[in-house]
Amino acid sequence: MTLASLRLKAHEERRLRAGHLWVYSNEVDTSKTPLSGFARGALCRIEDSRGHPLGVGYVNPNTLLCARLLAGRADAQIDADWFARRIDIALQLRSRIYAQPYYRLIYGEADGLPGLVVDRYGDVLVAQFGTAGIDAQREAILAALQRVLAPRGIWLDHALAARELEGLPQDSEAIGEVPDEMEIDEGGQRFVVPLRSGQKTGWFYDQRDNRDRLARYVRGAAVLDVFSYIGAWALRAAGYGAASVTCVDSSAPALQRAAANAALNGVELETLRGDALDVLKQLRAEGRHFDTVIVDPPALIKRKKDHAAGFEHYVALNRAALELLKPGGFLVSASCSFHLEAAELQLAVLRAARASGRRVQILEQGGQGPDHPVHPAIPETRYLKSLYCAVPAE
Repeated sequence: MTLASLRLKAHEERRLRAGHLWVYSNEVDTSKTPLSGFARGALCRIEDSRGHPLGVGYVNPNTLLCARLLAGRADAQIDADWFARRIDIALQLRSRIYAQPYYRLIYGEADGLPGLVVDRYGDVLVAQFGTAGIDAQREAILAALQRVLAPRGIWLDHALAARELEGLPQDSEAIGEVPDEMEIDEGGQRFVVPLRSGQKTGWFYDQRDNRDRLARYVRGAAVLDVFSYIGAWALRAAGYGAASVTCVDSSAPALQRAAANAALNGVELETLRGDALDVLKQLRAEGRHFDTVIVDPPALIKRKKDHAAGFEHYVALNRAALELLKPGGFLVSASCSFHLEAAELQLAVLRAARASGRRVQILEQGGQGPDHPVHPAIPETRYLKSLYCAVPAE
């Protein structure tokens, strides 16, 4: 099949030649290849300003980020075989790292499959087709997943803001047999994860390595897990010998699942429902204190224009957490906001410490796990950061 060409303006190919995969609409030579000439999600041959091929990608003429490169060869045949090869490469990497089949199998651009995310829960997959170009390849991708993994079922999680921006429907659907929930094992603890109704794809695999680090900070401790969702941090802490664990979340169903997961592991769990800052202030008013406080909020800065308000929110949360810590306690502070750099999370913790009259020592720093690899040419693939802090007794 002969593909239509998408030609770039002079010098606009430099980022692609350096390894990036994205093309913005203002980089396209629309006098020679009008974006209006492309169907949403169509495959195309991407060329530099002189017509030299850069590879094969897909187009959405209605978005600012209008094209993404799939293959660096102009003769690449994008079909089920091609997707199966990419998926198999991703699978082999995860299989070498993880002993059990619970991980992010496909992490978009970092796995050479821009717009596609797939999480694995044993023989069930949760997939997100985040772009029009990936959605247009749905049948080829599903055939490739069946060929490589033969899953019992695939849940297509389409409740994504990204799909709305791409002009795609947001109705999720099941392919094959997809249960409402699946049980996974992390660090020797058992968790029942909601696949159809949970946050994101059901479980936050990206924080697994950071939860692994908890062991040295929670033994014999009273632990507070803020933004707990279904209890991952809290129950991992319990598995490492925490004396007590308390979960805070605004979602009643999430806290109910956290309590059920605690029972599954023979752990007693306190749950507190409400806005995080309100609950933390109430705990302080009650005179309660904890040995370790974990603050792992959802992305508080989703767009650049939200940065100032989001940064202040991080400061306020960390200040409220510090004010609940016993002298000599530990603060674990995390951010999944790409628009908050690691140095800014550190600054937020410093600001919080100064405001609360506490002294903080940063002991460790963490990021996303290896099933969320970073593409060295695409900074956007690195988003997660965490700080493990000691709060010395004065």
